[in-house]
Amino acid sequence: MAITATNIAPNMVRSVNPATGDLIRELQCASDRDIYAAVSNARSAQAKWASLGLRDRIAILHEFQNLLHKRKSAVAEAITRETGKPFAEALTTEVLVVLDSARFLIENAFRLLSDEPVPHGNIAAKLKRGRLLREPYGVIGIIAPWNYPFSIPATESLAALVAGNAVLLKPSEFTSLVALELQSLLHAAGVPAGIFQVVVGDGATGAALVHSQIDKLIFTGSVQTGKRIAAAAAPRLLPVVLELGGKDPMLVLDDADVDVASSGAVWGAFMNAGQTCLSVERCYAHRNLYEKFLQACVAKTRTLRVGNGMDPATDFGPMIHERQLRLVESHVEDAVSRGARLLIGGRRLPELGQNFYQPAVLADVNHEMRIMREETFGPVLPVMPFDTDEEVIALANDSEYGLAASIWTRNKEHGEKMARRIHAGTVMVNDVVSCFGISEAPHGGVKSSGLGRTHGRFGLEEMVKLKYVDSDLMPAMKKVWWYGYGASFALHMQGFIDFQFASNWREQLRGVLASAGVLRSKRL
Repeated sequence: MAITATNIAPNMVRSVNPATGDLIRELQCASDRDIYAAVSNARSAQAKWASLGLRDRIAILHEFQNLLHKRKSAVAEAITRETGKPFAEALTTEVLVVLDSARFLIENAFRLLSDEPVPHGNIAAKLKRGRLLREPYGVIGIIAPWNYPFSIPATESLAALVAGNAVLLKPSEFTSLVALELQSLLHAAGVPAGIFQVVVGDGATGAALVHSQIDKLIFTGSVQTGKRIAAAAAPRLLPVVLELGGKDPMLVLDDADVDVASSGAVWGAFMNAGQTCLSVERCYAHRNLYEKFLQACVAKTRTLRVGNGMDPATDFGPMIHERQLRLVESHVEDAVSRGARLLIGGRRLPELGQNFYQPAVLADVNHEMRIMREETFGPVLPVMPFDTDEEVIALANDSEYGLAASIWTRNKEHGEKMARRIHAGTVMVNDVVSCFGISEAPHGGVKSSGLGRTHGRFGLEEMVKLKYVDSDLMPAMKKVWWYGYGASFALHMQGFIDFQFASNWREQLRGVLASAGVLRSKRL
């Protein structure tokens, strides 16, 4: 059915197919009371979940992986219906990513979460044994976006769950059904109902979750919302992980393979209709190959088949809603008004539906234009020429964002050397976006792109509190650094320090002799 102002119930969110405009389902928003009850239920269940043991939790993840594999097509179809992305992209960028994330945790969680011995280098501490413990936070809240409604919350949830936490997931109001699909799979795999809960709702629901008694929050979304969440979390020092998007640069050096780089640029800019935080949001091509690169990008863009994501022939689906489409239009219009050349696309496709937009390639852009400064989050590839490595590094770093970047060159060593100078959480050489699908690699950025990391070892570390436990092997012996200082003790300590840290052996030997009477100096 078509959505109108008169047939939307209050306190409800709508799941709408962006390709057709049809209403899939309406769902009731969770109230503040619902959120607080869910947190209470999660806290009551979490202790038993943590005591289940790591091996048993890993076994449940394995069962989840098996169930998801069996339902891969059904899950991908659900994703396509709510997001509009091509079915093939739902499989590769969502289902495959989650299956591999489960694989990583199944293979590595026991090693990464087990108690870790801590060696003691200080001679004074040699009669102690220390261990590092990783303990669950308790209840972790996750606020997930609509652009990757399965892979983003699932990878974060699996890490939180295997570490022994309970999870409350608040999905985007545009993609609630995908989140409920994830919940169904986890519960079927053996995750208790109180341990993983989906709370459906809009911004007010997310705010209630932030202000509830959760123990940590993982948020993916805009910089503006991320800053508000950080401010709300500050009074009680609620730990947060914030992934706040990017303006990712693509650097095409003068020795790049134009055919390969242009294919990477077109896919990196337009996959998921450009609605990807790791998307190629700005491209810099060396002047020696600039026009050739532009021609290749335009030719390849012209071949893209735009349509409903359920059609196997579709390369490029609709945008999520008209509001996002209007933002993209405003960026393109601003660029053209300031002298950019629109080489292809940049117009609506109403014959396909209200959310369809023809992917655009812009030439001769510069940093005075919004398209090169603000996150566009849409299917536009803006390309700017450069002359030197120094110039392009300065351009790449001239942004408030720092999520990811890519460098394209036939010289791997040169590319990796330049990568060290780019201000970003990830830099890929001769590829783009796929870093998100590498389960071992951390995902996250610097500057306004956020705080903390998800995925891999460092993402798993975000889901635990560190506790250090130290046991003394000589419990009946008083410690030499306890009270009973005095002049002689200070002399002994000077000698002990010389013994450990003096630069020559004679001074070290004198230090041994000077510290020998330290035990006799104790009064207490």
